[in-house]
Amino acid sequence: VGVYRLVMKQGGDNFRNSAITGVIKRLQEKGIEVVVYEPTLHEQSYFNSKVIQDLSEFKEISDLIITNRLNKDLKDVKTKVYTRDIFNRDT
Repeated sequence: VGVYRLVMKQGGDNFRNSAITGVIKRLQEKGIEVVVYEPTLHEQSYFNSKVIQDLSEFKEISDLIITNRLNKDLKDVKTKVYTRDIFNRDT
């Protein structure tokens, strides 16, 4: 499972207290491998999940992508995307 961005709000940079952290932990508890795409994070891992800087690689290796808000960068893999942004307000 890929997690697209850790920030909660578009343009934000505070992901340390992000709600997605709890989702990541619950997925890992179930034995699901999680990868994170977060270009502003300069660490190799986030809560034991690999951080990927290359968006193309992220999209290729993710079977499912979780995101807070749908982003135009994910339009080509929309069938893989799960978001709570049902009105697509941020695209």
